[in-house]
Amino acid sequence: MEYINIFIKSAFIENLVLSYFLGMCSYLAVSKSVKTAFGLGLAVIFVLGITVPINWLITTYILSPDGILGMDLTFLRLILFIAVIASMVQLVEMVIEKFSPGLYSALGIFLPLITVNCAILGGSLFVVTREYNFGESVAFGLGGGFGWFLAIIAIAAIREKMSYSNVPAPMRGLGMAFLLTGLMGIAFLSLLGIDPNAFN
Repeated sequence: MEYINIFIKSAFIENLVLSYFLGMCSYLAVSKSVKTAFGLGLAVIFVLGITVPINWLITTYILSPDGILGMDLTFLRLILFIAVIASMVQLVEMVIEKFSPGLYSALGIFLPLITVNCAILGGSLFVVTREYNFGESVAFGLGGGFGWFLAIIAIAAIREKMSYSNVPAPMRGLGMAFLLTGLMGIAFLSLLGIDPNAFN
């Protein structure tokens, strides 16, 4: 049940985009259509769900003083985290290019930019600072990815709808996207009063 609590908390209560505003570059750039947002959202779920537990294993069993090597190598944490993230993103990129060339071209430069997406790196760092175990890190990674997926799908759907609306010229494009993100962030802040242990 603890894993479900962490999943719900990371997806809704502590959403990486709408609570911490991590990963905003690709979030704003790719959210012009639901189709591309859906593809990138799935890629983020996969990358976060895989890299967060792998990075937890690296921190616990290799980099920590109690690890296999018996040395404190935590100064290498960021470099290794980014290397793991980059390799997973490369894998996702190859799979999307093979099976969905249209989505691959629609995502363009923003697919490889998941490598430096601070939501992905932030997820791995949150797991370390919160001292989660392996199962909790899996739940957090999947929940964080799912929350990011929900946020980008929601804003993409709103932005598609607003393209048919009479938006004042100064607010068109990124101006309205920032305003919508702020309003969605406020809406998600209302979830902070929810006790995740209430689901037990």
